[in-house]
Amino acid sequence: MKATQRDFAGLAPRAAAEARIFFFCGPDEAGAFDAAMRIVSLLADPGERIELSGVELRKDPVLLGDEARSTSLFGGARHILVRAQGDEVHDAVANMLDGDAEPCPVLIVATGATDKSRTAKLLASRPDALVAMFYPPDLRSVTTAVRGMADAAGLRVGTDIAERIARASGLDTRLAQSEVTKLALYLDAGPESPRTASAEALDAIGAQTEEEGFSPLVNAVLGGETGRVAGELRRMRELGLNAVGLLLAFERRATQLAALSAKLGPRGDVQALLEAEKAARRIFWKDQRDLDRQLRRWRGRQLERLVDRLVGLHQSLLSHSQDAELLLAQGLGEIARAASRAA
Repeated sequence: MKATQRDFAGLAPRAAAEARIFFFCGPDEAGAFDAAMRIVSLLADPGERIELSGVELRKDPVLLGDEARSTSLFGGARHILVRAQGDEVHDAVANMLDGDAEPCPVLIVATGATDKSRTAKLLASRPDALVAMFYPPDLRSVTTAVRGMADAAGLRVGTDIAERIARASGLDTRLAQSEVTKLALYLDAGPESPRTASAEALDAIGAQTEEEGFSPLVNAVLGGETGRVAGELRRMRELGLNAVGLLLAFERRATQLAALSAKLGPRGDVQALLEAEKAARRIFWKDQRDLDRQLRRWRGRQLERLVDRLVGLHQSLLSHSQDAELLLAQGLGEIARAASRAA
């Protein structure tokens, strides 16, 4: 089975009932992860979750099949969530499919892969598999998604509040959902007792704004403003910003730059492109100057290396959570120096 971003929601219940392996890919890692969690919510009995990385499965291609056909510690159901990069799980998936016994549900979120990758081609024609590709959302679609989250949580939010949450979350629906959940708890809202959310309530829960959140550090690093980075990192520590959440903001901006760069082509007019994107409300007007600066630094191979570096840094943070803040600071310092040399 194959699904597009548009028809995934309608196909998800059938896929959860019939498929055993799910491959979520495309440049929108947050959307792919959300889709994986949607499938888990639809499983009759998801049971215990086993998490594996693409690096592990590339090194040990039989591990996935072994885990998918094992029983949980307490003999109940289980499902496997794999976070991978590109096609690094291809051999592990091929080995698993060669087995005789039915595997537990396996959900793969493959950053950097597409529905034309080797793994996707291996699965797309199978009735017991689903391949779905996700593209980065724009401000308008995430704002709409935030309003849907708010409705489900018993919150009445205006477009201005929903847009503020969307922007503050870097268009990452996982971070947006976290903000909506916090806001609902603060207002004691629920489906049976809806509450109206205000800007003051959003301020009270500490929702990050353009000035108070991730954007200044993202722009300082990717813009090569090395003199600002140390101060922004210190502010990050003082505000207690989550290292992984912050890195997701960098990944989201890198994805946005990749999409803009693809539209721009090798000889395009950066300023004209950004004016058109702003007019179509695909970028926020406050971001235009920073995107202009960053697009001129991160193009072609430099942009590919940036994406690879962010993915590697993400894996390091997850593997060494106790040192996440130090690893993040070192990694962002390296990226900022690279950006300054590209000026």
